[in-house]
Amino acid sequence: MNVVVDTNILAYYWLPGQRTEEAVVLRRSTDDWYAPKLWRSEFHNILAGYLRRGAIGPDAARVLIRAAEGELADFECEIDSVAVMELVSESDCSAYDCEFVALARSMGIPLVTEDRSILRDFPGAARGMAALIA
Repeated sequence: MNVVVDTNILAYYWLPGQRTEEAVVLRRSTDDWYAPKLWRSEFHNILAGYLRRGAIGPDAARVLIRAAEGELADFECEIDSVAVMELVSESDCSAYDCEFVALARSMGIPLVTEDRSILRDFPGAARGMAALIA
């Protein structure tokens, strides 16, 4: 099954932490992972936080971003801006979050996220990792 993944899922997968094992299982149990191009900026911001906290060094950040970009290179998608604004108008989610929802809806595949607001506001489009692994 193909899925859209939001940036927190990508971070769980690429950056060792409490949710990494679950993200690895998700990756193995799904086919292609898609994301709007926005994922890059959000991932850069997450890596910046890790760098500033000293959790990773610049060399590790370079390796991580190159690996993530390489894996998603053929799976980054443009989104319909009007669709994003329509989703914003019917939810409390940010426009950033709505990009992921819009992409999932346009492709007819689930969005995998652990974002409570997205899961609450878009139950027909969004699923948590556990729901797809089970």
